[in-house]
Amino acid sequence: MPRALAPEISTWPEPDPQLIGSRCEDCAAVAFPVHRRCPRCSSRNVAETTLPRRGTLVSWTTQGFLPGPPYAGRETAATFTPFGVGLVQLDDVVRVEGRLTENDPNKLHFGMEVELTMVPIAVDDDGTETVTFAFRAV
Repeated sequence: MPRALAPEISTWPEPDPQLIGSRCEDCAAVAFPVHRRCPRCSSRNVAETTLPRRGTLVSWTTQGFLPGPPYAGRETAATFTPFGVGLVQLDDVVRVEGRLTENDPNKLHFGMEVELTMVPIAVDDDGTETVTFAFRAV
């Protein structure tokens, strides 16, 4: 069975996973990942909340070179495949930066609807796959 790179940030392995953020009970600010203090008002009165699965791509780029440490992928400079990175507005709740399943700039556009998914990022020596969250076009 695959394992999550950061199991505390999503409800995966549920069939329709959601990211887990925090919501301030005092000012209603939402953050991702979970914050123990509100980033808007500094209150400690925050609670975990699941975030919407769908959103709108508001900004994007492609990662055309192998990320430096602490990147968890197992690629080398010779095997690296560029990937998309986007800023996604999840409904009117919060903006989340994440990997995109598409890396072709001709297929990415501002305002496109995207949905949360999980994608493989590495395979350990024992064959165990590690997955992370990403957004795919709807």
